[in-house]
Amino acid sequence: MDNIKHLTDRVTVKLGDINNINLNKIFEGCDYVLHQAALPSVPRSIKDPLKSNEANITGTLKLLKAASDCDIKKVVFASSSSVYGDTPKLPKIETMPINPKSPYAVTKAADEMYGKVFKEIYGLQTIALRYFNVFGPRQDPNSQYSAVIPKFITAITKGESPTVYGDGTQSRDFTYVKNVVEANIKACQSKETGNFNIACGRRIIINDLLRMINELLCKNIQPEYVNPRPGDIKHSLADINAAKSFGYNPKDNFTEELEFTIEFFQRIKINEF
Repeated sequence: MDNIKHLTDRVTVKLGDINNINLNKIFEGCDYVLHQAALPSVPRSIKDPLKSNEANITGTLKLLKAASDCDIKKVVFASSSSVYGDTPKLPKIETMPINPKSPYAVTKAADEMYGKVFKEIYGLQTIALRYFNVFGPRQDPNSQYSAVIPKFITAITKGESPTVYGDGTQSRDFTYVKNVVEANIKACQSKETGNFNIACGRRIIINDLLRMINELLCKNIQPEYVNPRPGDIKHSLADINAAKSFGYNPKDNFTEELEFTIEFFQRIKINEF
């Protein structure tokens, strides 16, 4: 709630589990639904696949049914680059066969298929945005399932060695949260449906990311390398030309975006999370 306390004079907040709250009542009179609710994290899904299935598949199905019942114009929902699996071909393009390698990835693939079915059978306009490694201010760095950038920033700020799963030569198409917000708004406004990559079309090697964070923090903290985790992929890079069809146009400013993120964590006390 602290993350949105500055918005509560402009938005109505209803706390609850999408599997239990009355979605029909909430959606009544609305035009669009931006569905971000999920249990994220590949490792979490491997540890407890049943909870991931309930939140990500059953929850999404209930949401789509409620949106259809309430004549919502369009549902924009969060999918994931994880649906591609570890296929070696780069960049990932939406026409490639999907190949999920974890329960989490399976749930996102199922959500996409449910979105397609609800469009075809019920006429509900749906669009799935395949996020690639989203980062930015306000991410929680302290959970074992946290994203890598806030965890690295937090560890290096404290003078602790960040943990790298693998040898650090793996790469990711890191996507600043502001780009994701833009993509959601553009997707609402467009007539497009289907599945779209939301990324920046660039690869950042993990060892290079560590070097950049060290330089920006004026540190020289070396990482601790450990064995790769089950379900992790080696490389991730998106083709984003399809999303440009609805006006998505991210700027390639990774260093600046990383600076904004570091500045946020420097303004707050890390232990407040």
